[in-house]
Amino acid sequence: MGTIGLAVIGAGYWGPNLVRNAQATPGLRLEYLCDLDADRARRVLGEYSTVKVSDSLDEVLADPAVHAVAIATPAKTHLPVAMAALEAGKHVLVEKPLAATYAEGKQLVDAADARGLTLMLDHTYCYTPAVAHLRELVQGGGIGSVQYLDSVRINLGLVQPDVDVLWDLAPHDLSIFLSILPDGVQPLSVAAHGSDPIGAGRACVAHLTIELTGGAMAHVHVNWLSPTKIRTMVIGGSARTVVWDDLNPTQRLSIYDRGVDRTEAADMGDDKRAQTIVSYRVGDMVAPALPEKEALRAVMAEFHAAITEKRAPLTDGRSGLQVLSILEAASASLSQGGAFMPVLGADFTEGVNA
Repeated sequence: MGTIGLAVIGAGYWGPNLVRNAQATPGLRLEYLCDLDADRARRVLGEYSTVKVSDSLDEVLADPAVHAVAIATPAKTHLPVAMAALEAGKHVLVEKPLAATYAEGKQLVDAADARGLTLMLDHTYCYTPAVAHLRELVQGGGIGSVQYLDSVRINLGLVQPDVDVLWDLAPHDLSIFLSILPDGVQPLSVAAHGSDPIGAGRACVAHLTIELTGGAMAHVHVNWLSPTKIRTMVIGGSARTVVWDDLNPTQRLSIYDRGVDRTEAADMGDDKRAQTIVSYRVGDMVAPALPEKEALRAVMAEFHAAITEKRAPLTDGRSGLQVLSILEAASASLSQGGAFMPVLGADFTEGVNA
């Protein structure tokens, strides 16, 4: 398949961004913008656009010129909209989360598997130059073995009417973790603590702790109530530590050759054994130069490449399913007073199109 005919479903907050990037991506041809409010869709496209407008999903899916759809509708609609597209033989890109529940997400993954179709998540942060560099560094052994991950995503944000702050903000951090972790390092269990100091009826401040295979631990702090905006992540390794500050365009990544080394007692002389077996390493800091590229353009390019190359995309359906599994375990932990809950689910090691 050379040029892929695409329909964007949803002309609300995120849909216009999908439209703009689809039109700028080689190999994609935007055929439709579909929204229940056709006038809103026309305003997004502008007066002189040749892209068709429809308020009927059935009409769009029946058109053979449409090979794929990009869905930007509320999470509760992801199952029926994405399932209808898959059943019509269309490849699907869907914004996070994959679905409203793990069970619904599993239905979509199974449907894509059964039909040999691409199911991809728009986990946009995973396609930023900073995360791409992090992934290469961590998975390539550049920081040694992973010891811990800490992420802070806080700001004075919009309190959502239907989900708590974990379901609203944590998918970004979880998708990044899953994208950069080395093979064999997986979430095992989750503990979550949250508070609702403004009486919103749902957690507005939350802390998430994730136990990983190999003894490493990941931590996420999300918050709708902070007057200051912070977007930072620290990935600690046995050899190096990386700090990502997404709000610092001049130095998003800082790589520190600093840390703690441990010497086994058996390797020390008798005169040293009485002293500490821990030593501190203080080395250089490197700030790699990173290109400034729009991540959503890379999302669209990956969607096209996954379809034409018949391979699983970087953020495939199973990665979205694993995010849902962690979130559901977090919700269960909140209801159990912060107890660790197991992360359950399918085998996430194989891609949707494997």
